[in-house]
Amino acid sequence: MLPVITIARQYGSDGHDVGEMLAKRLGIPFYDKALIAMAAKQSGLSEEVFADADERATSSLLYSMVMGSYAFGARIPGINEMPINDKLFIIQSDIIKKAAAEGPCVVVGRCADYILREHENCLNVFIHADKNYRVKRAVELGDCDQKKAPDFVTKKDKQRANYYNFYSNKRWDDLQNYDMVLDTSRFTVEQCVDLLEVAVKQLAK
Repeated sequence: MLPVITIARQYGSDGHDVGEMLAKRLGIPFYDKALIAMAAKQSGLSEEVFADADERATSSLLYSMVMGSYAFGARIPGINEMPINDKLFIIQSDIIKKAAAEGPCVVVGRCADYILREHENCLNVFIHADKNYRVKRAVELGDCDQKKAPDFVTKKDKQRANYYNFYSNKRWDDLQNYDMVLDTSRFTVEQCVDLLEVAVKQLAK
């Protein structure tokens, strides 16, 4: 059986494109921003509210102090008490676990490798790229102008790292978390998909 593939990625490294192309090639479901819509539907809250909180850790120090020594998972309050970021994490975690239980799929970001740490058949991947490559992609994608792009890329990576580190209590950039690490400034998206397809089919034997 094919594994569940989780993809963590640096901003601008085309990790989304790698995951989407791989899912299409394997004929399995793909989950990225669709998780926001699914979580919104499940919670009854608007997509826009969850989109603003997506892949961002709770930032309220006051909330953490009020809740006591609030390390995520140490004391889980009622979901209605939680900051929107934590609500989204809980709901997305549930959706990711259910998706993995139903069969092979590709999940991009959102601590999927950690959430599925007890799943018996996962291939955990980290996609990265040279900073110059990612700065160029940020401009091409229209996310920022050339002057602001280097700082923008650094900020987005820090945001993703903080999110992962907060909810998993592990380090986002610790390569021991992953089975494969691919550099999209050395390999094209299609070449990365080719390499992943070989690995996926090897694990499925």
